[in-house]
Amino acid sequence: MHILFLCTGNSCRSQMAEGYARSLAPPDWKIASAGIEAHGQNPRAVAVMAEDGVDISQQQSSRLQPEQLEWADLVVTVCGHADEHCPAVPAGTQRLHWPLEDPARARGGEQQILAEFRRIRDDIHARVRELVRGSRRQH
Repeated sequence: MHILFLCTGNSCRSQMAEGYARSLAPPDWKIASAGIEAHGQNPRAVAVMAEDGVDISQQQSSRLQPEQLEWADLVVTVCGHADEHCPAVPAGTQRLHWPLEDPARARGGEQQILAEFRRIRDDIHARVRELVRGSRRQH
């Protein structure tokens, strides 16, 4: 199984999803993430993932390449912009959309912003866990 998580900037949501999928999926699954653009990793995303025991600090923020769509068995868009701007996926490639809010747009003090990052992190964790669980049953 090859899974590609796609977001606008590949800095928060898709990075977190990649990290959880790498930690929860069977070792023979290949996991990647990319963005319509590449904005670099968000340090708050790295921090809240580390709180949950998942190190994403070595993952790279990258721009979507056409061959990634050919490579993927499943493309998961994790924001509306990526869903709207995702190129057509090849026949036979499954596509899912998770409408996740962008924690990088959170406002307020640092604790309020981190709380939003944690909320989105926990949502992504639950979705990835269910995705892996469901895919394992199908194979």
